[in-house]
Amino acid sequence: MSDQRWSYLTDMDGVLVHEEHLVPGADEFLAELRAGDAAFLVLTNNSIYTPRDLRARLLRTGLDVPEEAIWTSALATAKFLQAQRPNGSAYVIGEAGLTTALHEVGYVLTDSDPDYVVLGETRTYSFTAITRAIRLIERGARFIATNPDPTGPSREGILPATGSIAALIERATGKSPYYVGKPNPLMMRSALRALGAHSEHTLMIGDRMDTDVHSGIEAGLQTILVLSGISTRETAERYPFRPTLVVDSIADLVGRTKDPFGAA
Repeated sequence: MSDQRWSYLTDMDGVLVHEEHLVPGADEFLAELRAGDAAFLVLTNNSIYTPRDLRARLLRTGLDVPEEAIWTSALATAKFLQAQRPNGSAYVIGEAGLTTALHEVGYVLTDSDPDYVVLGETRTYSFTAITRAIRLIERGARFIATNPDPTGPSREGILPATGSIAALIERATGKSPYYVGKPNPLMMRSALRALGAHSEHTLMIGDRMDTDVHSGIEAGLQTILVLSGISTRETAERYPFRPTLVVDSIADLVGRTKDPFGAA
């Protein structure tokens, strides 16, 4: 594999950053990708922020990632809906990352007979908005959720996230959402299209077996699990699938980006 030029998809939280702090080596890793002209995208299931917001957040940690190199579940959701029903309409529970992405593909946001109810992440879930979503789904709106993550992190502890609210709406309506984000390989494939890369020559770096590695494998990518986030060597062994490579952190890939599966 040493003569193969790799394209990289890498998760953000747990791989490049922890909350507001840089994972040691992440800056050197990205610098090496740039120096070698390797195509890369930073992925996140979080739909709250726009790529511009996330670029600013990463800059504060010391990582310089251009907006066009950031791919979110909100962008993947917007691309999916644009392909399914161009210039459609949606009732959205979410924040600027999701509403901006939908506006940019020509969607109208409305609470009057929308084609879709689109559930994303927000720190301020409203019971009124959830009730409205339930009634619209009962009347025939199709149910989409940006990602299935049940919880998200905060300084005070975990917060209920999109997957938990989706479960509430599903229980009330009897309708299951279609999840666009990881572990749906659709998220990987939409990222590959955005990158102009082929799955055979692309690898996915993540810290979670259940989302990053799972979706990477299903999209036909080589996968690297870093142990700087959620999954550990012990928990990784419990899954029926395996990553191509396991490393302690992104720092272990510095100096190896042209041949990540060769000898260290």
